[in-house]
Amino acid sequence: MSTHFQHAEKSTFYFVTFTCYRWLYLIEKTQAYDYLPGWIREMNKRGVINCGYVFMPNHIHLLVYVEDWSKGLNHVLGEAKRFLAYEIVTRLKKQNETEILRVLSNGVQENERKKGKKHQVFRLSFDGKEVVGEEEIYKVLDYIHHNPVSGKWNLADDYLDYEYSSARFYEFGEIGNVEICHYKDVTEAHGGLRVSCG
Repeated sequence: MSTHFQHAEKSTFYFVTFTCYRWLYLIEKTQAYDYLPGWIREMNKRGVINCGYVFMPNHIHLLVYVEDWSKGLNHVLGEAKRFLAYEIVTRLKKQNETEILRVLSNGVQENERKKGKKHQVFRLSFDGKEVVGEEEIYKVLDYIHHNPVSGKWNLADDYLDYEYSSARFYEFGEIGNVEICHYKDVTEAHGGLRVSCG
């Protein structure tokens, strides 16, 4: 499912994935990992609550809870992707990555170019799947946390050692510099109350 599909449900969890254009390693290339804690904090303030994450070299997986008072998943994530894209382009310009910038510029569709868009940093769509029930939430978190050591990825010796993931939060209760709410705390919160994240 893509951004063209309206994820209208609120007061529910979603498993969200979005990917860099052409699977380019733009997050790693720009070392944008340090930008992501503030980025998550802004989404939390807008009612899309981070309950699990992994930041990969070329894509991001999130488990989020969409509060009923938020503007919705599509709106909040769309804005968040746009700000992250600006940051990545700014860093690429500072690094003088002219070839990558050319590829991203060539990737802009004509209708988007007419609106002033200059670079296609992420694929146009994002995957968003509603997650219902604790068993499904656990499966999503397990998938997210093992991503750095699955398939072609060998980003750590052990998934718990990968720095840009919520695995240690769920395994050991360690709170790093990324605001996160335990999914159980979210499910136990009363409807309409703003959830406080650590």
